Amino acid sequence: MVKLNRIYTRTGDDGTTGLVDGSRRAKHDLRIEAYGAVDEANAAIGLVRLHAAGDDDAMLRRVQNDLFDLGADLATPGADFAPSPMVLRIVAMQVERLEREIDALNAQLAPLTSFVLPAGTPAATHLHLARTIVRRAERLTVAAAAREPINPQAIAYLNRLSDHLFVMSRAINARAGGDVLWVPGASR
Repeated sequence: MVKLNRIYTRTGDDGTTGLVDGSRRAKHDLRIEAYGAVDEANAAIGLVRLHAAGDDDAMLRRVQNDLFDLGADLATPGADFAPSPMVLRIVAMQVERLEREIDALNAQLAPLTSFVLPAGTPAATHLHLARTIVRRAERLTVAAAAREPINPQAIAYLNRLSDHLFVMSRAINARAGGDVLWVPGASR
């Protein structure tokens, strides 16, 4: 359990931050950038939840919790990706849950006939913003993985989450009248 009595520590004033194992990294380190983008995505999903209810809100609540798990995973260096009571890792079951939810949401939708614009209802629009932030988190995590061991399930989770947010945005827009489609050259 986390207990924070004091919010500022001054330990980061030198441009570094601490990882779970006690080591310190520059705040611009790719690992730190990756979990920073994960945190940003989580905040964007919080905005979506202002406009969500029922099953949508429940799914997003689980995703927000998973994103904290993912942040802890990325903040824990090392090549042992097995979860334990002392090390929190993203596991295949979390990725598989996203896949089941994607399939259930997508089963209700008509096939796409064009690219979708990031628009529509407030919830769908915020989902698109969260999706793009998740894609950035994924790119940063993959870049970090090129330099040091990163849990492959963390990368898979981010990849699947962006799909999940996209399909959820379509499902929410479908309930409100449909996708907002790109019309090539319409503004010429």
